[in-house]
Amino acid sequence: MLDCIIRGGTVVDGTGSPGILADVGIHNGRIAVLGKPGSLVEARRSIDAQGLVVAPGFIDVHTHYDAQVMWDPNLTPSSLHGVTTVLGGNCGFTIAPVNASSADYVMRMLACVEAMPVAALEEALEFRWNTFGEWLDQLEGQVALNVGFSVGHSTVRRMVMGEDWRRAASKAEITAMASEIDAALRAGALGFSSSWGDVHNDHQGNPVPSRFATREELLALARVLHGRAGTMLEFIPGNQPVFRDASVELMADMSAASGRPLNWNAITVGTGVDWAANQARMAVADRAAVRGGRVTGLTLPVPQPIWLDINTIAFNGLPGWPEILCLPHEERMRALADPAVRAKMAKGLVGNDQRSFYNFAAMKVDTVHEPSLQLLQGRTLADIATERGCSALDVFLDTVIADGTRARFVTGSCGDDEASWDLRAKIWNDPRVLIGGSDAGAHVDVFACYGFFTDFIGPNVRDRKLISLEDAVHKITDMPARFFGLKERGRLAPGWHADITVFDPATVCTNKVQMRADMPAGQSRLYADATGIAHVLVNGVEITTDGKLTGALPGTVLRSGRDTLDSA
Repeated sequence: MLDCIIRGGTVVDGTGSPGILADVGIHNGRIAVLGKPGSLVEARRSIDAQGLVVAPGFIDVHTHYDAQVMWDPNLTPSSLHGVTTVLGGNCGFTIAPVNASSADYVMRMLACVEAMPVAALEEALEFRWNTFGEWLDQLEGQVALNVGFSVGHSTVRRMVMGEDWRRAASKAEITAMASEIDAALRAGALGFSSSWGDVHNDHQGNPVPSRFATREELLALARVLHGRAGTMLEFIPGNQPVFRDASVELMADMSAASGRPLNWNAITVGTGVDWAANQARMAVADRAAVRGGRVTGLTLPVPQPIWLDINTIAFNGLPGWPEILCLPHEERMRALADPAVRAKMAKGLVGNDQRSFYNFAAMKVDTVHEPSLQLLQGRTLADIATERGCSALDVFLDTVIADGTRARFVTGSCGDDEASWDLRAKIWNDPRVLIGGSDAGAHVDVFACYGFFTDFIGPNVRDRKLISLEDAVHKITDMPARFFGLKERGRLAPGWHADITVFDPATVCTNKVQMRADMPAGQSRLYADATGIAHVLVNGVEITTDGKLTGALPGTVLRSGRDTLDSA
């Protein structure tokens, strides 16, 4: 007898093939049979999917759920958006391996770089592990989704080099780092991640450990992956509109030296993003292919507003800003009020002021706490600046100071115009690109990108008609599964794992984003659930029904070699 039959839905199998009406039979966590409607009879449970789409569960390939998984086994709200598999350990930041002298630094670095409340991490992370394998073991049987993690360069480098990491590593230190990465891979790490990202500074204002790594160090560590099927590299080359030649050469050579695919984050479309610059960024794939490597960029398929305040990490990418923003609170407040400091900050904006993060004129005041500022909410900084006869940056800083740094703002349209949508459609269909880059679990008061899945298959398909439903599903299921070598996932086929999302194509969308105080230590995050996600199954077990969590924890801790194979 089957464990479950999903009856009468339109099966969109993930391959891009046209959807068909079918019943899906599930047994022992796998798809047992795809049959004509009404052809499957006996099962312990039946799900009525008439009028709904039955698709593979969505795969989020770039998250930072490494910390959140320790207190939220459902990895909300991703699970409520139809996501059944998440990959973490990106950008070089992981919570393993650690030792007694590195754990606190790693926690505070992660909190700073990935904008997670440090109070939440202090309460939730007990570091009952040292090795990467010991950490993965903590997760077995404790997750609702399938989770897989790479091992992070900055974390390994800080542990190996101790407090003396602000320099090039010695050969002996590189060998020690390689040994730690090798051990993590043998324990099941899906790969190795690192960063030269310009905005990646730690809680002390220093570039994170991986930013001190030489090309030689990175190539030596990439070679550890050579010959290991189903592993991959992830790298952040920088946040500049055009990559530095050194970053392009490095990514191409890391992939070639390891024989493994490399992905980088992210290709964006919107205000201030030059199309020619994006084409140049994507061309790193061509450079790598000539050398026998494979490099792919990630892109978010829908525009994402950004909620920000004075502590937003992206401001570290502006010349002259980090040394001001890392000052102690009182000192920083005095500096932000100083006309000379403001002039320096304005100079750092030159050439960057059309990018979403830095386009102060287009920003709106989102939330303020002081009663005298309430009338500013919902208004653009440009309009307020015109009234006051000052710059939009002055309005931003004046509001920050007047509200005791609590004021929050939201960016402009971020490219929600016809021309930008046409460019996105071009990028979706470029073979050098994968859909992804949500950063779910990180930047919890800045981004709400985990909802891109429901908007991509919902309003994007339904209203804009830039892509078919079958192709949209393919790009967030089978396509990433094949790139990352996830064995028998990402597709609805007999014998494959029953990771399934059932949704209503007429209503599916992301709901309103709001702040929610549901993190450890009472900390808050941006949160939005979804409409139209009827059922989500992981390994054949329902984890959500009609937008409500079931409490089941059927997820698999994905380990390289066991749960992965060479990418297709």
